[in-house]
Amino acid sequence: HACPARGSVLGVTDDASVIRAFEAFDAQGVAVDILINNAGVQFRKPMVELALEDWRRVVDTNLTGAFVVARQAAKRMIERGRGGKIINIGSLTSEAARATVAPYTAAKGGIKLLTRAMAAEWAKFDIQANAIGPGYILTEMNTALIDNPEFDAWVKSSNPAGRWGKPEELAGTAVYLASAASNYVNGQIIYVDGGWLSVL
Repeated sequence: HACPARGSVLGVTDDASVIRAFEAFDAQGVAVDILINNAGVQFRKPMVELALEDWRRVVDTNLTGAFVVARQAAKRMIERGRGGKIINIGSLTSEAARATVAPYTAAKGGIKLLTRAMAAEWAKFDIQANAIGPGYILTEMNTALIDNPEFDAWVKSSNPAGRWGKPEELAGTAVYLASAASNYVNGQIIYVDGGWLSVL
């Protein structure tokens, strides 16, 4: 049966904000059994010119935020004793670096290993923690790259699929990882990249 959607505004880097949001869900009788950690920011600058505050903002949002939110979700999943699903959003930069995006690369590399750490600690509670690593996807975050003719041509020529990915092409992997079909899959990152990593 259909359940009414409920939302909560929270700052993923603010522990108190996340705790308040989950306590509000508790009060409404909402049991979060599927979590997708999708908050992310990008900031492009060479490392020697990168301010520490910008490094911290990107790492805090993309990596620490996933830990802060998942910790609250997992506590409740463990207490309920029915397991759950945690899906973290990684990136091609969970595996390979590019110039000018060092904090993003460090954070998304961290997501891959944070996902494994979650599996190591929470698998015994029937919680599956996995990640999705999108390739170059036609999203708002990538507008500057999409609009750059040189970069656009590079993506299309270097990717075996010969094109950018579409946001909806991530949905099937998310549904799989959120479903009982993945109950024995844990600590993995699945790259949805048109085969790009295969030819690096």
